[in-house]
Amino acid sequence: MSALAALLPDLGRRTLVMGILNVTPDSFSDGGRFQDLDAARDQATRLVQDGAALLDIGGESTRPGHVPVPAEEEQARVLPAIRALSPTLPVPISIDTYKASTAEVALRAGARLVNDVWGLQREPEIAQVAAHHGAPVVVMHNRESIDPSLDIMDEMRAFFERSLTIARRAGIPDRDIVLDPGIGFGKSWEQHLEALRRLPELKALGFPLLVGVSRKSVLGRIHNAATAPSERLFGSIAAHVAAASLGADIVRVHDVRPHVEACQVVDAITRPESRTGA
Repeated sequence: MSALAALLPDLGRRTLVMGILNVTPDSFSDGGRFQDLDAARDQATRLVQDGAALLDIGGESTRPGHVPVPAEEEQARVLPAIRALSPTLPVPISIDTYKASTAEVALRAGARLVNDVWGLQREPEIAQVAAHHGAPVVVMHNRESIDPSLDIMDEMRAFFERSLTIARRAGIPDRDIVLDPGIGFGKSWEQHLEALRRLPELKALGFPLLVGVSRKSVLGRIHNAATAPSERLFGSIAAHVAAASLGADIVRVHDVRPHVEACQVVDAITRPESRTGA
């Protein structure tokens, strides 16, 4: 059995919901709310009770215009939460980082997966860290700049091929790799929608897919750009329902319970074997 299958035995059988736990002062939606360890612990408990299959803990905002933080500061934010939660939390913890040193200490502290918004390409040593710990990786597509002229699917295929080469050279087996199209990162508004529309082509590469659209500005542009991120729940659910119906295996969200219920409906229609009762 692969490490990914051991951590997430229902992967591929139903749509899994990843709960977001940002221990940052400046994340675009919930910055500052869960920096305190007690608040982080309470939120983690709430997310799991609401049905999260795994938690993604991040210590550096990646919102547009964010200011990068040193690895030491990122680690000072995430390690207390990981150490406090990992011994008793009934679901695996993912560390949301592109820094190899942060991934190393987070995995030693109890994290089980690595979620890299730069697809192992910003610090390729992170792949070696994951391989050493036997940790699965989420490889997200990203770009330094937006180029609306690109065929976004061709761009993602080329990007993921580079990421897969890094992962394989480090010793990470394909069965422990998840791909993420990176909605909200390095794309024009039209390319975000096209990436979602063409998820079946990405799925055809043979890897599980993770999609995260929760509360993002791409949703605000569709209905009302002036909405606050916390007001984008309905759009978030719609985007993730569409993604799940097009092949997404995991959705990364702030609001777990409504997404669990929505995905149960999608699964009942598209994955009849996922139903546990009528």
